[in-house]
Amino acid sequence: MTDDRVVVALDVGGTGMKCAVVRPDGVVVRAERHPTDAARGPAAVVGTILDVAEGLADKARADGLTPIAVGIAVPGVVDEARGVAVWSANVGFRDVPVRDLAVARLGLPTALGHDVRVGGLAEARLGAGRGSGHVLFVAIGTGIAAAHVVDGTAAVGAHGAAGEIGHILVRPDGPRCGCGRPGCLVAIASAAAIGRRYAELAGPSADAAVTAAEVAERAATGEPLAGQVWQEAIDALADGLASGQALFDVATIVLGGGLAQAGDGLLTPLRAAMRERMTFHREPHLVAAALGDEAGCLGAALLALDAVGVRDHQEKR
Repeated sequence: MTDDRVVVALDVGGTGMKCAVVRPDGVVVRAERHPTDAARGPAAVVGTILDVAEGLADKARADGLTPIAVGIAVPGVVDEARGVAVWSANVGFRDVPVRDLAVARLGLPTALGHDVRVGGLAEARLGAGRGSGHVLFVAIGTGIAAAHVVDGTAAVGAHGAAGEIGHILVRPDGPRCGCGRPGCLVAIASAAAIGRRYAELAGPSADAAVTAAEVAERAATGEPLAGQVWQEAIDALADGLASGQALFDVATIVLGGGLAQAGDGLLTPLRAAMRERMTFHREPHLVAAALGDEAGCLGAALLALDAVGVRDHQEKR
């Protein structure tokens, strides 16, 4: 008997939203992308989210499929238990009851999740951490955030703010973080921080907008300044991840986000730096994420499937 059940999944970012219709086995049967246009304000963004979700559900029904739930991932602070987007600078949300609004519009069970946590969920169940049981997913881009996933469930925390590994203190005398404290990991090893550090050391005569990817490329060709900045970031990341390993004792650390696209240029020196920091702790398997920018959308789908008690996707994908 053919299973015609599907879920509608949306991964909402400040610029765009990745959307899909997903089967219980994790296979995407329809994928779309839509602009978020966050500058229009939170009410307009919520309207777009609901319009897109409803449109996907209608298209699924037209294809003979049966939508059974909706999963929505948003950035910021998320109260998953209440289904409320507590705060998100990227999309302008403050105490928005996204889940209840979606249920009222679509008439389907809806789950709301944090974008990095659902990305970690997808990587742990369907991607690079599959089969590990204990996974720490770390997204390194403009910021740094993590998701601790145990047996397919991501820890949320008492206040919906679990996983802020970017705010581990790694350099007490380091640059001031956006949170107000000096020396946070994100202020040294995020993609934004790496580009900023390179420009600062290069001086006013150098390119003003060197990206972290360019720093990695220049380091690989042997440029001394780029090598210095890259090594500073590697060392800070190793300190942060070693702290994470001391706390969580995971089997696998999955690195995602833009910085992970440096591949072996990041993973090889980072593995070596992690090994130096391990004493009695077991060294985790350090790997690059496998799902790319689909992870958030797939994770939102998994959250929706969990909400209605359907969890056969891990075994069948």
